[in-house]
This record gives sequence, C-alpha cells and structure tokens, in this order.
Amino acid sequence: MPEPVPEKPLPSVGQGTGVTVLDLASPPGAGADETLLAFDFGTRKLGVALGNTVTRRAGALEIILAPTRDGRFARIAQLLADWQPQRLVVGLALTSAGTEQHASLQGRRFANQLHGRFGLPVVLVDERGSSMEAQAQLGTHAPEDAVAAAIILQRYLDAIR
Repeated sequence: MPEPVPEKPLPSVGQGTGVTVLDLASPPGAGADETLLAFDFGTRKLGVALGNTVTRRAGALEIILAPTRDGRFARIAQLLADWQPQRLVVGLALTSAGTEQHASLQGRRFANQLHGRFGLPVVLVDERGSSMEAQAQLGTHAPEDAVAAAIILQRYLDAIR
C-alpha cells in the first residue's frame, strides 16, 4: 500500500505544480499507458471512477461517504493501493459561463491535497453538466456522484486521443 506523502501546499495551479487544468479545446497528446482514478468532489460525497488509457473507457467505482476528511483520505489511500493509478483526475466546478466560483476553489484545494498527500499528478477537468448527464444516464434519483466522476474521466480520456 503506498504511504501518503506529507501534505504540502502547492504554490499555484499550473505547469510544474503537479496539478494542471486540462483545456479541452487544446488537449494534450496521448501519453503512456496509465490507470486513472477520477473524483467528483463534493463536501458531503465524493464520487470515484476508474479508467485507463489503453481501453479509453471510464466506469463508476464508488461513492465515498466518510463524514471526516481523514476518513475520506483513508479510503482514497486504500483505493490508490488497490488500483495503483499513475494519475488522478478531479472535476473542476465552473459556472455555466465557464468562470470559477466558490466550488472551484474547493475542488482546486482537494486536487492540491491529493497531490500533496500522495505525490501523484492531478489533472483538473471542467465538470459542467456532469451531474445532470449522470442523472439522465441513471434514469432515477439515485446518487449520481460515481457516474458523474466517470463522465469527468471519460471527458479527459476523449480529450487526450
């Protein structure tokens, strides 16, 4: 099981910090074969999805409902040990106009914490509409967080083709 590295703040989000924002209008080139975990961040629930760059498919994994931050990160550490991802993807909540909001700051903070604790590269991906799309896919009022995480991860995988 990989041990989390001590949490350390990143100076800013961008190149060289371990956390980058993926501009879907100009996606990066395809990289090496990677296993990826993605997160749909929420203050009460955390959707998790799994995918890889070989199949270029993402699937819902689980919803973390741990009531404390320590509980969430303990579960994340277990998922990292189980799946051994090379990269993490976090949904970035933007307004419909594409500007940042309070939830964007929380998502960036979570991405920075993931990078600081576990030392893995983290990519932020625009998550606009992912929860509504997930609800439409489910066709019910069941919790959609893990499906939303899969949609966010699929957007990343599609962008790097």
